[in-house]
This record gives sequence, C-alpha cells and structure tokens, in this order.
Amino acid sequence: MNFIYDLHRTMMSQKLILVFQGDFTQESTKSILSMAERNLDSSGEESSIKRKVFNVMVEALQNIVKHSDELVDGQVRSHAAIFLIGKEANRYSIMTGNPIRKENVVKLQGALDRINGLDKDGLKDLYKEIIKNTTISDKGGAGLGFVDMARKSGERLEFEFPEMNEEYCFFCLKVNVPRDNE
Repeated sequence: MNFIYDLHRTMMSQKLILVFQGDFTQESTKSILSMAERNLDSSGEESSIKRKVFNVMVEALQNIVKHSDELVDGQVRSHAAIFLIGKEANRYSIMTGNPIRKENVVKLQGALDRINGLDKDGLKDLYKEIIKNTTISDKGGAGLGFVDMARKSGERLEFEFPEMNEEYCFFCLKVNVPRDNE
C-alpha cells in the first residue's frame, strides 16, 4: 500500500496536476480535455496561456490515439499510454508516453530533431509546406501536430525512447508552455 503514498509524493514533487494512464480512445481524450479545461479555468490562468496549453494537449492526445503502436502481450492488444500535465510557477508541462515499434523510432526521431532545429520562421515555413504538400490520412498529417506543438509552445520538444523489450520503445514526449505572455 505504500505505493499509493509514493505515487502521491512523486506527483507532488513533480508538480503534476493531472495524470491519466490507460487505454486512450476518442472518448477518454474528451474526458481528459474536459478535466484539464476545468482545472485551467479554476486556476484563473490567462486565456491566451489556456489556449496554448489546450492546443498542445489536443495535439498530444491525438498523437497517442492515432500513432501509438499496439502493444501485443500474448493475445492482449492494447494502446496503453500515459498523459500528464505539470504546473510550475513559470510553465505548464504536457507529457505523454506510448509504445512505439523500434522500426519507427529513427524516422520519428529525425522528424523531431528537424523540428527542434528550426526557429519560429522555420517552423512556420515547415507548417505551410506540410499543409501544401501532404495528403492528410486517417493517421494524421505527417508530423503537423508536432510542428504545431513546437509553434504554440515556442520551446523545443523534449523526447526520449527508452527500450521496453526487443520490439518496442516507449516514446516519451514533453512540451513546455511558458506561463508568461512574451
């Protein structure tokens, strides 16, 4: 039972205000967004900051729903992932984690590195290029969500790919949204 207290202490020390772990569906993402919106509204946050945080949350959750690889454990298929929001004095942190096949890591890491290498104007140009030259499929728009998160946050995207097993890594993404209006 100590894990409950340990989890609580971890959440407090990491300044987490919302955590959801489980199977992500369109329905669960609606509930998460609703809870987060209420939390932001009750905090008295400036509307421009709330919009940025909400936009990044939507993109991050859509990324989990659309791009998380099914983790196969025996006969069980799952899109189990995690979503977290942290609030510090100077920023919000939107964090996600989901399984990804190892064969998809290099391409994703390359896209994220490219995005992180661009300045504000470069991100704007890349966004326009993707919109103009990409056919958006059911899976999404060829990294458009990541570009949008970088644009809205004005910060580099933080990411890692810890190994889960011989087939999968766990894609960890952190997007920081400053709480000041620059």
